Amino acid sequence: MPQKFIVRGQKVSKDKIALAKALRSNMTPAETILWQSLRGNRLGGWHFRRQQILYGFIVDFYCHAASLVVEVDGEIHKSQRLADQERDAALAEKGFTILRFSNHEVETALPSVLDKILFACNQTLSHPLLSPPLAGEGPGEKS
Repeated sequence: MPQKFIVRGQKVSKDKIALAKALRSNMTPAETILWQSLRGNRLGGWHFRRQQILYGFIVDFYCHAASLVVEVDGEIHKSQRLADQERDAALAEKGFTILRFSNHEVETALPSVLDKILFACNQTLSHPLLSPPLAGEGPGEKS
């Protein structure tokens, strides 16, 4: 079941918030490429956030409506696979779906990556309250 109000009510340290902001300002080239396709509800109307804090973890991209976490892994992740697996398990236990892509995948096969992300988001469409908003119905939409 997707999380409700996951951002509200979290106790997050100022240091963690500062780190998330710094990561937003210093995205990797692969993260920047993916963000250009996710931002502004560009992927099927689904809203994504970048460098979102969830239960003490900073995730690369997060879609609240689909309870979906998308991670873009660079070389550093080869040496921290166990930590990533533990983190993924902790988030999955909270009801999140986690997708991981390598920098190389994002840089060389972006359409395939986007298809996989959109497919994961659309898996939540069986619940009518979790559907992406129609054009003009979302918060901040201009008519």
